[in-house]
Amino acid sequence: MDNQRLILFVALSLILMLLFGAWQEQNAPQTAASGANQAPPQTTPSETPPSVPAESAAIPSGDMPTAKKAPQALSQGEYIEVETDLLRVAVNTAGGELSRAALLAYPWSLEDPEPVQLLDDRMPNLFIAQSGLVASTGSAPDHRAVYTSEQKAYRLAEGQDSLSVPLHWRSDDGLQVVKTLTFHRNSYVVDVTYEVTPTQAWKGRSYGQMQRTKVAERGQSKFIYTFMGGVVSSEWNPYEKIDFDDFATWRPEQSYSKGGWNAMVQHYFFSAWIPEAGEALHFYTKALPDGRYLIGASGAEQTVTAGETARFHSRWFVGPKEQHRLEKVAPHLRLVVDYGVLDILARPVFWLLEKIYNYVGNWGLAIILVTLIIKLLFYKLSEASYRSMAHMRRLAPKLKQLKERFGDDRQKMSQAMMEIYKKEKINPLGGCLPMLVQIPVFIALYWVLLESVELRQAPFFGWIQDLSTRDPYYVLPVLMGLSMFVQQKLNPPPMDPVQQKIMSFLPLIFTAFFAFFPSGLVLYWVVNNLLSIAQQWYITRKIEAAAEKA
Repeated sequence: MDNQRLILFVALSLILMLLFGAWQEQNAPQTAASGANQAPPQTTPSETPPSVPAESAAIPSGDMPTAKKAPQALSQGEYIEVETDLLRVAVNTAGGELSRAALLAYPWSLEDPEPVQLLDDRMPNLFIAQSGLVASTGSAPDHRAVYTSEQKAYRLAEGQDSLSVPLHWRSDDGLQVVKTLTFHRNSYVVDVTYEVTPTQAWKGRSYGQMQRTKVAERGQSKFIYTFMGGVVSSEWNPYEKIDFDDFATWRPEQSYSKGGWNAMVQHYFFSAWIPEAGEALHFYTKALPDGRYLIGASGAEQTVTAGETARFHSRWFVGPKEQHRLEKVAPHLRLVVDYGVLDILARPVFWLLEKIYNYVGNWGLAIILVTLIIKLLFYKLSEASYRSMAHMRRLAPKLKQLKERFGDDRQKMSQAMMEIYKKEKINPLGGCLPMLVQIPVFIALYWVLLESVELRQAPFFGWIQDLSTRDPYYVLPVLMGLSMFVQQKLNPPPMDPVQQKIMSFLPLIFTAFFAFFPSGLVLYWVVNNLLSIAQQWYITRKIEAAAEKA
């Protein structure tokens, strides 16, 4: 195996990865067939409680949006408008669900200044957050119970740090429940508190769940695959991803977990249900009719005597994947910024990228400087690789003569090549290990640039005003293709004619792919290629000059 074969292997692997990601994104069904609709088993160490309420059978007919008719909401109730400095939320009196949530700091795009609507109870873009109570003794308001509210609108006033929205429910047997949603300044966290006061002995638990349809995130590139689906964080797994296709059959490995959370995630934004730390939880998923998917968790059961008040508390997170915020909300919540198996490398890369951005004030410049720093850190390893390539390039004419001399006799040709390597004191594998060591770091940087919401709609210079979208004039992809072509000219040519043809087409293939990639990613590849060309040209020139003197 020589350096050319390694480069070819890496390049083809990347192409296959990109093709598979694009195929997944383009061919996955927008809605899945109806799955299991039964209530999941709820277990704690002591007993099996009643089931979480099942969902309604189907969405009302005629709910698809048209030019003349607005899409119909899933839940039927009155809306309570709530606005803070970061959120504009519609709370439905039916269940007190978070029916709609707009992220005021995040517009859809540079052309559309309307804020991102993360939660929406209208089909086909359904995404809602529900919570409720279930009782094993007495009655309880689930996520379909209708509450009453003192006001129809709430707004966080100047100088006010928090805003409470109380909802009231009373049963025929006298059970009183106050569900309070508390919003906070400069926060995407909503505290959810139930105060339960019965007139007779009562036993029950709280639960929280999310529903959504499998509709692609608005503005998401079809050539970049990012995970959309459910996530559970538990004692047995801090970050378990669940594909929509697995919602009907997924079951947790254990009956309950002490602490954890569950979420519905997409590229840059997500919503999560976060119960009290250390609470005994049981997670569940369902595939519902009309292409809806549900993920949730029920908490520990409490027993309340007549006249006493029990309190259930949990939190919703509804917002962007801003890492500094997530680290403060719950353990392992930062993992929704999905760097995969290279998280241990990606975290310091993001730290460095952010530190440089704080100094230069431009994410594009930060990408360039981080790429330069990484190239400097790996300079010695790259030097060993490029020296090996330079020697192989110098020997290319002799190796070609050997091929012409021995033809298809591979054994004699290999013996003759080893004699030349021994005579010239060249290790043909000398450039492989340094390249392999660097690959994980550059892949980690790739995922940082792809996953970080901080780069969303971040400008660079001139025509590039959003590093998270493609270059509108395809300048960077063309530069990337040209830089790959120049790199090939500096490398020793493959001896195999088939490899030569494949390598000659790679710049064109990558240019076509990168034409639709986020410009921040393409900028990174262009800078990395240019730095590699400069280093390789310098080393090759030194080695060839030394060979001429000898």
